[in-house]
Amino acid sequence: MKLHLHTHTGKKLFACVICKKSFIRSDKLKLHLRTHREGRPYKCKVCKKFFKGSSYLKVHLRTHTGERPFKCDVCKKAFKQSGTLKVHLRTHTLERPFTCDVCKMSFRLPISLKLHLRVHTGERPYKCDVCKKSFKTSNALKLHVRTHTGERPYECDVCKKSFKERSVLKLHLRTHTGERPYKCDICKKFFRQSGTLKEHLRTHTGERPFKCDVCKKTFIQVKSLKYHLHTHTGEQPFTCEICNKSFSRPDDLKLHLRTHTGERPYKCDVCKKFFRQSCGLMAHLRTHTGDRPFKCDICNKSFKWSSNLKLHVRTHTGERPYKCDVCKKFFNRSGTLKAHMLTHTGERPFKCNVCKKSFKESRRMKDHLCTHTGEKPFTCDKCNRSFNRLDQLKLHLRNHTGERPFTCDVCKKSFKWLGNLKLHLRNHTGQLP
Repeated sequence: MKLHLHTHTGKKLFACVICKKSFIRSDKLKLHLRTHREGRPYKCKVCKKFFKGSSYLKVHLRTHTGERPFKCDVCKKAFKQSGTLKVHLRTHTLERPFTCDVCKMSFRLPISLKLHLRVHTGERPYKCDVCKKSFKTSNALKLHVRTHTGERPYECDVCKKSFKERSVLKLHLRTHTGERPYKCDICKKFFRQSGTLKEHLRTHTGERPFKCDVCKKTFIQVKSLKYHLHTHTGEQPFTCEICNKSFSRPDDLKLHLRTHTGERPYKCDVCKKFFRQSCGLMAHLRTHTGDRPFKCDICNKSFKWSSNLKLHVRTHTGERPYKCDVCKKFFNRSGTLKAHMLTHTGERPFKCNVCKKSFKESRRMKDHLCTHTGEKPFTCDKCNRSFNRLDQLKLHLRNHTGERPFTCDVCKKSFKWLGNLKLHLRNHTGQLP
């Protein structure tokens, strides 16, 4: 009678210690336990799980003891099973014995080949009950379901940040430990992820396997191609929640957010100056070291930034890839075209908070602010004279270096300033001032 009442109350007092399923009656639990024990006579004393053979139980017990008796002679990594070690060794031998009959791509594991074949067949056997989206693997579905539940079960013990995947947590922990186990044999640089090393190796080999079908431009990374395609579609899916400005790449949004937060996480150990980007710090360090690693093959002039070299080379080639759709004028920089467009629109979006004067470019406003503050942040290393603007310092340095970059095509006479060359040209043309 007492047990019968549970059929009305719904109480299930008898729970399976293996799978946690509950039952109203003890005899139902006993019957259920046979599904775990059926043909599985070997029981783990720790977690009560059953196994078909003693060897399976032996391997399972290692999950409790942490024992890893099978060691790789190459990298010293240890494994619980000999079969796992055998598969791992293929990462060193590069052996990939399982080949796809369709595209001839090869794999280290038979399961990897099985999953790959679904790329050709289109099979997606695992379906989400919430949004009906389907997936090729059960693990992919499991991870996807967490986007609905918000579950992030893997937590970092150091900073308490949580993750949806154990593998992502493992990679994150290396930001705390500083571990970089993957080494480039060419330049000896170390990386946190094997995939990052693989992509890095392409900078040495020149391989760019991902090609844009629209403009035929090639890329080292598939995500770079994905973001590049936004330049053709105009799509900007990454939006700032503060000012609603949109970006084609998540990295651009991340950097942009620092203009709101003021975050400058990269610090110079020499002068204690902070930077928003690691590349900004790297370039800044060259002001201390004097390093100018990017050299022009034509005139041997060297630069701190590869982008500056790229722009400089256009002074030799005459390339002006950016065209104004209004007046058809060409420019060698996208930023110069953008600033030029304001001459058509009349827009002056950058306004001085002190005198309300407006400017077409943010750098012009920044330079202008120095007239109010009296700040002269650009100092000459030779004579310690200071300037409001970087371009003023660059022009001044020619007094020390003797550089005369502007040459007359007629008589080959050279000048420090473009204005002086223009005046000189009138001697050849006979043009009156």
